[in-house]
Amino acid sequence: MHILINKNYLTFNNYKAKCSIGKRGIGLKKKEGDLITPKGKYKIKYILYRKDRVKIRTKIKKIIITRKMGWCDDPNSKQYNKLIKLPTAYKHEKLYKKENIYDIIMVLNYNMNPIVKNKGSAIFIHVAKKNYKKTEGCVAVKKTHLLKIAKDLKRYTKVLI
Repeated sequence: MHILINKNYLTFNNYKAKCSIGKRGIGLKKKEGDLITPKGKYKIKYILYRKDRVKIRTKIKKIIITRKMGWCDDPNSKQYNKLIKLPTAYKHEKLYKKENIYDIIMVLNYNMNPIVKNKGSAIFIHVAKKNYKKTEGCVAVKKTHLLKIAKDLKRYTKVLI
């Protein structure tokens, strides 16, 4: 079972959904902030979600997003490319947002074993903006599609970008 991602679509089983990717396309990610969606084969480590906004059914580990959660994207931190507790002195992204793009986040294991400083962090599959605006390197699809995909995921499902 694979999730296949190209520049326009995410395909899973017989399900095809429009998606958006990084502003600079799919390719070899060279550094933090290069706006590239990294080409490769990944696993979904876990799903982060807003319990107050979505009910999610899946066989994958789920973690509820709280106001004090962030993702460290600061190469100078020991917590680089990890889920962190806020506040922090390091550069990070807040996961508890007013807009809905982080209502569901499938965390891919990009640059995690081992973590290479400045190679890029926070590669997620998350909710797309209404106009499918390009991302900073993540893959984004409609919330309804994410919920449908989550139901059929297995622990060994691979993501091919």
